[in-house]
Amino acid sequence: MADLGKAARSCYCAEPRPADIGRELVLKGWAHSRRDHGGLIFIDLRDRTGICQVVLDPSRLSAEKFEEAHGLRNEYVLAVRGVVLARLEGTANPNLPTGEIELKADDFEILNVSRAIPFRLDEYGQVNEDIRLRYRYLDLRRPEMQRNMMMRAKVTQAARGYLDSQGFIEFETPILIKSTPEGARDFLVPSRLLPGNFYALPQSPQIFKQILMVAGFDKYYQIARCFRDEDLRADRQPEFTQIDIEMSFVTLEDIYAAAEGLMKHIYREALGYDLPTPFPRLTHAEAMLRYGTDKPDLRFGLEIVDLTELLKAGGCDFKVFNQVIESGGVVRAFRVPAGGAMYSTTQLKPEGDLNKTVRAQGVGGLAWFRVEEASASASGGLSSNIAKFFSPELLSKIRDAMGGKPGDLLLIVADRSTPAAVALGQLRLKVAKENNLVTKGKPCFLWITTFPFFHYDEKTKQYEVEHHPFTMPFEEDLDALRRGDLAAVRAQAYDIVLDGNEIASGSIRINRQDIQSLIFSKLGIDDAAARQKFGFLLEAFEYGAPPHGGIAPGLDRLVMLMVGETSIREVIPFPKTQTGACLMSGTPTAVSRDQLKDLWLEVVEPPEK
Repeated sequence: MADLGKAARSCYCAEPRPADIGRELVLKGWAHSRRDHGGLIFIDLRDRTGICQVVLDPSRLSAEKFEEAHGLRNEYVLAVRGVVLARLEGTANPNLPTGEIELKADDFEILNVSRAIPFRLDEYGQVNEDIRLRYRYLDLRRPEMQRNMMMRAKVTQAARGYLDSQGFIEFETPILIKSTPEGARDFLVPSRLLPGNFYALPQSPQIFKQILMVAGFDKYYQIARCFRDEDLRADRQPEFTQIDIEMSFVTLEDIYAAAEGLMKHIYREALGYDLPTPFPRLTHAEAMLRYGTDKPDLRFGLEIVDLTELLKAGGCDFKVFNQVIESGGVVRAFRVPAGGAMYSTTQLKPEGDLNKTVRAQGVGGLAWFRVEEASASASGGLSSNIAKFFSPELLSKIRDAMGGKPGDLLLIVADRSTPAAVALGQLRLKVAKENNLVTKGKPCFLWITTFPFFHYDEKTKQYEVEHHPFTMPFEEDLDALRRGDLAAVRAQAYDIVLDGNEIASGSIRINRQDIQSLIFSKLGIDDAAARQKFGFLLEAFEYGAPPHGGIAPGLDRLVMLMVGETSIREVIPFPKTQTGACLMSGTPTAVSRDQLKDLWLEVVEPPEK
């Protein structure tokens, strides 16, 4: 058949089943692998759905065609016409959906040839990521990547379907916007028509979605592209996608219910998993106290216990602990079950990895106790190089407070509250990872609520907003805000955490101009500066802004966790590297003098570092 390439495709490669035996099919795809057994040639034909084994048999092909078959190579693009047959007994492949059948070819056509590819598509684990990104069009052919991309599409479709069914209206907000401070650097775009002026790419649609609430569209959503010019990590990109949601006339409980309903629907539609709701909740203060982070992973224990009050009661002559407590600091610890066998005394020394982990967070070091069999001896059931500074009664109380059992290890940090919490939070993650304590399988969702509105930046010696300046404080904290007690002000802000990763952030928004102006004043933004940066929003608030709030799940990070990847680059078709470069297209690049001249720009060489 000379025009086989123009013939309609009967189905995708992974769709034929034993029920199709005897049918004639036309399949099209790429030669995933080729096995030449002399008398027969086997081709695994692949498309985005999977693989079907094709058999090229000289008894069914012309001599000329079979000779041509000897020249087939991996990644050639083929059209094949043949009959579905059952595989011979003992040759079925249980790992393939099509493993019980094969297509006996009566004709094939090479639609295009391929150069030798730089890496085998079935050896992904042995390929450097830079090579994969350089040849992303080949990397995306791998079954793992195609699975990830199709999961991303399913999640997006499920999100749209749920939000549409709940009465939300999809909007598109501008990409070229006014530069506003939102906690990260803006990407700036020069204006040709207004020389010397710049647009910014949106870090989020925040202001526009609030204005849509003022306009009366009480349920908004957008699959929104966002841009932040910040240093990159495995779970960050300069451009990313979020499922952006805003609602009017709602309470915190309304937002929680809507977001949980969305996640439940996504998991059911995309994974067939019935996600239990409601999600458990922790306030920000509880999370920091018990887990040392505002995005705790609850798939393992190692919960932090505060020993400060217990030590204050007496029986401790350890100067380090006493000095920290006297200066207003805390002593906190967590218990590692059977940790006495996991870590040797050498590993617990000041130069060991555990000490390095906590010192990296700015604390002095790590103390420890091993839990022994309780007895009437002077040990109180705990042993350590510092045990002699504690009374047996206090050691026994520490053991009981920690729930210590023989063989356990108690890891202790003494410092100011925040550094101590963060140090133990990082140590908790390290211990869990090193000792395979994470229970995998079921997703662990969690709400973190009631964030502090401000945090004190030790570098700038100023208070800055924890989330963004459009968040509504709790009503009962407005007096503290007015008198300048910023540390006491709490925000009606919330995050969704999944398996130790923040995947969504949101808040009830400010809808009153007096409160918004008060927040700006506490941040050192005077009325003139506020009008210059946010004038159109403040003006909109003067025309009847309803109470409103929203949340924005990160699509990239959510899909990453759903498919079990550890980097969002694995679920983004064309990601950037950690330097912000696209290795495939070679961006960013320099532009011509003429292009710069049109924009009234000139590139100045940076000073040597």
